[in-house]
Amino acid sequence: MTTIRMPADEAEARAIQDELRGRVVLDETGPPAGSGLVTGVDVAYDDVRDVVAAAAVVLDAATLTVVDEATAVGRVAFPYVPGLLAFREIPTVLAALEALTSDPGLVVCDGYGLAHPRRFGLAAHLGVLTGLPVIGVAKNPFTFSYEQPGPRRGDSSPLLADDGEEVGRALRTQPGVKPVFVSVGHRVSLPNACAHTLRLARDYRLPESTRRADALCRRALRDATG
Repeated sequence: MTTIRMPADEAEARAIQDELRGRVVLDETGPPAGSGLVTGVDVAYDDVRDVVAAAAVVLDAATLTVVDEATAVGRVAFPYVPGLLAFREIPTVLAALEALTSDPGLVVCDGYGLAHPRRFGLAAHLGVLTGLPVIGVAKNPFTFSYEQPGPRRGDSSPLLADDGEEVGRALRTQPGVKPVFVSVGHRVSLPNACAHTLRLARDYRLPESTRRADALCRRALRDATG
């Protein structure tokens, strides 16, 4: 079972991020897009009851058919603080991943990896803890800037920090639709992360892995809270 250090406060949480960030592997390409298995993970909250539900959905990367899925429900273990959301989500996400009967393969988070103020978002955190290749595909650019990519599917532009560092890419997954924001988490290159995202976003703006995990975690939360 993967263990996670839960911080007592914001200062400790930032210290943990700073410590684990040094373990992120950035010099691996990762599995080829369209091969093997891909797992989408997502969470849903009931803040009134302090309940969080996580889902992990494993897809065949070539056909996008569901191979396996699992959910987990737990208590929200850390308050909402921008930049520290991983501590709210990771314990339950890990439980869902560990409930799978299949190897997760590449993991796709609905969130950020290096595109994070301390370069250690959920995708990076999850990758370091599990050792799995992980990428982040987010719906918005967080605090970073970008130029609009071209209008065609596959067009992209750099997602930039204030100092000009490229922390990800704005990627157009469907013609004329808003881009998604792809960043490296662990053991995957940025070009390959974008290639995986395009393969997974075959029919819609968001990757099918994210769409499936989102629907499943919402259903698990409804079942858990009545």
